[in-house]
Amino acid sequence: MREYDALTALVAERGPALLATAALLTGSRAAGEDLLQAALERTMRAWWRVEGDLEAYLRRTMYHLAVDSWRARRRRPEIVVPVEPEPTADSTDTIALRDALVRALADLPVQQRAVLVLRYFEQLTEAEAATVLGCAVGTVKSNASRGLARLRELTANWEDLANGASR
Repeated sequence: MREYDALTALVAERGPALLATAALLTGSRAAGEDLLQAALERTMRAWWRVEGDLEAYLRRTMYHLAVDSWRARRRRPEIVVPVEPEPTADSTDTIALRDALVRALADLPVQQRAVLVLRYFEQLTEAEAATVLGCAVGTVKSNASRGLARLRELTANWEDLANGASR
């Protein structure tokens, strides 16, 4: 077995899911591709110490890189580009609702965004999210609570958009 066959197989099988997570973390598909690429490169450089679940290691690397980049540009404004949805049978209203949700998610502080992506998109437990982010479970809980409250504020006037998507 070649050295990186397991990583190649993982990307072939789980690449779209990994890219979707990266796009949510960064706010655009292009930036998500860059984040995933950087995580793959870092994983390959540390290949000798990767043990256990390869996907979990890659995802943890991806989250840490995302948080690092958020910290580095904390004082600079972000420009969020809409995430291009994969072609589906969804109506235009549903695509518009998804785009609006991604934009609202991008308006959250970085830690709240990371926690919400981990908890509700990746469906990790509070303890798993805390392990990935390297923080306490209480920090995950408070960031999730504050992030959901802020999303509710940002989406309070979406009734028209949501009603159009449900038709």
